[in-house]
Amino acid sequence: MDALAMLQELLEQDQFELVFREKQEKADKDIRLVYLMNDAVESFLVFKSARMTGEYRKDYEGELEASISHNGKEYILIVRQGNSVVTLFFDDIFPEVHLYDYGEIGHFWVQGYEYLRQLEYRIAILRDKLYYLGEEFCTPKERELAALSEFPPLNYCCYPAVPNQYIVPREDGWRPSEEAITVMEELAGKVNDKRMKRILRFYRRYPLSTVAKEIARMLHRNAHAELVDLLNN
Repeated sequence: MDALAMLQELLEQDQFELVFREKQEKADKDIRLVYLMNDAVESFLVFKSARMTGEYRKDYEGELEASISHNGKEYILIVRQGNSVVTLFFDDIFPEVHLYDYGEIGHFWVQGYEYLRQLEYRIAILRDKLYYLGEEFCTPKERELAALSEFPPLNYCCYPAVPNQYIVPREDGWRPSEEAITVMEELAGKVNDKRMKRILRFYRRYPLSTVAKEIARMLHRNAHAELVDLLNN
């Protein structure tokens, strides 16, 4: 993991949330920057042996102007938050990652078919973990299931688990990825769900929103409960 590239990515997204420990020992001069926080992972970029000058605005929301330089002894990060400027001097930067078991979480905010919304939520945070941290932080099965974030009958298109303001829509949201359909076909094969396999083959040829919505309806019918149970497992 390239910590400097991760830092640049955050700054380009106008994200700069520093974390200070309430009871930080004097010998601990590290400062942490939030990188990715969800129910699957908490990750930070750690500024080693850091000191800070200027005014850091914790509640600032808006565009950032930032620059980073290295003088041979230490790095210098300058971040402008509107009219305020904060400068960090640090010796090194590295990622810190904490992984969690998110299999039993019950986060969902929209009523109706909660078990499918829970699936959508878990797949979405899994996809974020894979995208932002890379394959080394995911098991082979997680890497496979993350593809289902691009399967409209199961993602935010049909079973959103969060309100619209928290959804980042894809450019062509109703078009599934080839990998996503392949994963669903393999799962349907494991439970011998022949009707689902047939409609998935049709969906591959005709990736229409009407077909996606029909598959979404099928997922909450008893005839396909074994497939949903497999996904949950």
